[in-house]
Amino acid sequence: MKKLALLLTLALVLVACKSDNKESESVQTETETNTNSALRLKNNVNDGTKQIKGEFIYVEDGAVLKGSNFIYGVELNDLAEELKNRVEPVKKDVYDMVPVTVRGRVSTKKEGADGWDEIVTITEILNVSNTPAEADIKIEDKKN
Repeated sequence: MKKLALLLTLALVLVACKSDNKESESVQTETETNTNSALRLKNNVNDGTKQIKGEFIYVEDGAVLKGSNFIYGVELNDLAEELKNRVEPVKKDVYDMVPVTVRGRVSTKKEGADGWDEIVTITEILNVSNTPAEADIKIEDKKN
């Protein structure tokens, strides 16, 4: 009889714990959804632009903004030129990328056009880092 009571008590405790986890997961999912909605509202201002953080590089053929999960070509306009001028003193090497935060509008490239699939048109420069980004691969010429 004691074994049966112990077994029933154990089963009851396990069932109670499982329902608590589901309720906790439901609350957590609802909180994450609300947070993500708030971030989307913050990032998508009424003018159709969004805040973008990435590493910026400008070379004579064009400019690129690279993030952790995207690479955008940058439309060469006055703000891209201004960003190039603000990044230039920070760079230590011609190919250094500098972390920046900008606001811009992302669009797909025109049919038949060369370049990146997605193009960002910068509408506002929010922040430029004081130091270049760490290189993913560093190439050195060692002389013996």
